[in-house]
Amino acid sequence: MYFVYVLKSLKDGTTYIGSTGDIVQRLKEHNQGKTKSIKHKLPMELVYYEAYSTKTLARKRKIELKKNSFAKEQLYRRIFS
Repeated sequence: MYFVYVLKSLKDGTTYIGSTGDIVQRLKEHNQGKTKSIKHKLPMELVYYEAYSTKTLARKRKIELKKNSFAKEQLYRRIFS
């Protein structure tokens, strides 16, 4: 099982979208500062995830959310409304 997830910074409220095969371990890694791009925004909390059967499907969805502002907006409405 693979996951696309959304994290929210408890420091400044910004979000981060990622994908992984082990969501619990990945969240730990993020909060330990092992991701350079969000290290300054710690701590992060998991606010949403989607499960996929293949790594390819999860990565395609992650890319869609990062590049398609309409898809991201739709998802954020569901999460934060």
